[in-house]
Amino acid sequence: MLSDATGIPLVVGVSTANTHDSQALRPLVAAIPSVRSRRGPRRRRPAKLRADKGYDFDIHRRWLRQHGIQPRIARRGINTSEPFSS
Repeated sequence: MLSDATGIPLVVGVSTANTHDSQALRPLVAAIPSVRSRRGPRRRRPAKLRADKGYDFDIHRRWLRQHGIQPRIARRGINTSEPFSS
């Protein structure tokens, strides 16, 4: 599922069993409907895409940049969700 910044779902997809979530990134991004904007033409794609570590692959980052989308994907092994320890 892809949602906007406020959590409203834009696209929902269903995959087969034992399929990694990252395999659905391209079809979901391609299926995003036109988004209304207050000014100017409707946007077809978002300006940024935020994702968790499961989508941290160079091929995804390159594909998003080629389509004018800035990837904001957490890095595997660098960013942690663990609380700070003292």
